[in-house]
Order: sequence, then structure tokens, then C-alpha cells
Amino acid sequence: MKEYKLDRTAFKMMTFKEADKKNIFGKNVPFSERLQEAYYLISKAYGFSMDGQPKLDRTHFSSRKL
Repeated sequence: MKEYKLDRTAFKMMTFKEADKKNIFGKNVPFSERLQEAYYLISKAYGFSMDGQPKLDRTHFSSRKL
């Protein structure tokens, strides 16, 4: 099995002010746009496209009244 290592070239040390300037999810961005960006990142992380979204398997879970 291949051993994975952290790619240290992908990130760099920044001050808090520099990081705030590069923040794409800032408070000036509307909430709906932040949700769309987050959903896009989740789709890329789990490997599904925005057009072919996975279906929820409703047979796997059950619920009952308390």
C-alpha cells in the first residue's frame, strides 16, 4: 500500500490579515453563494458531478415514533 504524505507546497504560511484577504467565504459574500461553493467542493471531494447527483437510499434507514 502506498504511503501518502502531506504536500507542503500546496499551502504557505500567512498572517491572519493575509488569510482574511484570500478568504473566498467572507461575510460580504451572500449566504446562497457560499452554499453553492461549499456544495461544489463537496461534490468534488466525493467524486460526483453536479448533474448526476447520487440518490438517497431510503431503504437503509428506518424511523419510528417515540
